[in-house]
Amino acid sequence: MAEKKGKSTSVVKDMAEKTLEGQNDVFADIINGIIYDGAEAVAENELEQATPRSVYHADGRLREQERDVAKYWKNISFRIAYLGIENQTESEDDIPLRIIGYDGAAYRDQLFYEKGDDGKWRRNKNPRYPVVTLLLYFGYQKHWDKALTLHESLGEIPEELKPYVNDYKVNLFEVAWMTEEQLSMFRSDFRIIADYFVQMRKKGEYEPSKQGMVHAREVLQTMAVLTQDTRFEDAYHDMEAEGGEKRNMCEVLDRVENRGIQKGIQQGIQQGEPRGRILEYIDIRREDQYTEEDIRRGIMQKFHLTQEQAECYMRGEIPE
Repeated sequence: MAEKKGKSTSVVKDMAEKTLEGQNDVFADIINGIIYDGAEAVAENELEQATPRSVYHADGRLREQERDVAKYWKNISFRIAYLGIENQTESEDDIPLRIIGYDGAAYRDQLFYEKGDDGKWRRNKNPRYPVVTLLLYFGYQKHWDKALTLHESLGEIPEELKPYVNDYKVNLFEVAWMTEEQLSMFRSDFRIIADYFVQMRKKGEYEPSKQGMVHAREVLQTMAVLTQDTRFEDAYHDMEAEGGEKRNMCEVLDRVENRGIQKGIQQGIQQGEPRGRILEYIDIRREDQYTEEDIRRGIMQKFHLTQEQAECYMRGEIPE
């Protein structure tokens, strides 16, 4: 997605992912599908929002780190576990370091102090609970190929020290490499997201699902930033403008394609020709108040145009 003025692409991406996975039904479905093989062990009404931010001291300064999504799994009177979800579209060697930082902060938070009736502060006696983080990898062109343990991330460790360096494992789940059986274990809107990446890995193209969407806006927003497929972004902007809900992805993308065709006809451009999509892309982003520079850069990247061709489209002209 092109950057909006004053808002980075990575920030928009994080916000979109958190919005969908932050829904209790989706979060519970991801946990149940991955950890419990589809059994409904975690109920959405047993989840409570956890603070995703924590503070640490480095280089003489206080710094803040923020998870993607985190929730407490609670029984009536106590917490069963702290559950976190992280998202990646590319492999990264420092992931074990990041996740051990998140998990360590969640364990440290359990050691808070309480003021007793006698006015003295004592460490709380609440039952301690485990911290579990899942890493969802959405890459579909190749498997994850970077570090998945602390030892791998650190590289060469002196043999004398290695027995004393505790290792830490990342719980990786490669979404695009799910089997059909695994995919069937998910029941929420997450299944629509996962199905896209499974299809793209297998066939290199996407046939929209007829599964009904509960959180349509959040699904489209997430798909737009994860896939860079302009159809999902167009559908999201359509929905925002109209204030309506679409029932399934098949209807959503059919409508986007039809709108693009009609607009191309109105502009005197042959039906289905990419020129119509380029002009439509420019119009939508101008309506959303993207800068002209962001729009020009966006069409150059998405439609493989030269700067001269892009500037021609920006003026409303069709290049030779």
